[in-house]
Amino acid sequence: MNLLQQIEHEHALELAKDIPDFSAGDTVRVGFKVTEGTRTRVQAFEGVVIGRKGGNGIGGSFTVRKISFNEGVERVFPIHSPNIDSITVVRRGRVRRAKLYYLRARRGKSARIAEKTNYRAKPGMSGGRALPAAE
Repeated sequence: MNLLQQIEHEHALELAKDIPDFSAGDTVRVGFKVTEGTRTRVQAFEGVVIGRKGGNGIGGSFTVRKISFNEGVERVFPIHSPNIDSITVVRRGRVRRAKLYYLRARRGKSARIAEKTNYRAKPGMSGGRALPAAE
């Protein structure tokens, strides 16, 4: 492990959020903090994950897409953002691509994703994210 990876690993351990195991095609509910004036509240954004970038590292992010009032809305969330309150997996989707950008051009039934029925958590994952051991 080089120095840069070691520093990133230590920084990820400091953040140590409980991030569930999810991938493209899964429907997630992201609770993020919204500041309106002096008040801070948690707002939920529920939609389909159409892609992830950067893995679970410091610079990792994921894109969530939903249809709101017949208009497609996409948001990019950094995984380790302090503004993210919670990430909940609502359902697991069965897809054969890592990036689901083709859903942008689809509407209605053609944009549906089949549900994964035989999901098993990865070894070492207890609902949250397992960090790799430092070498």
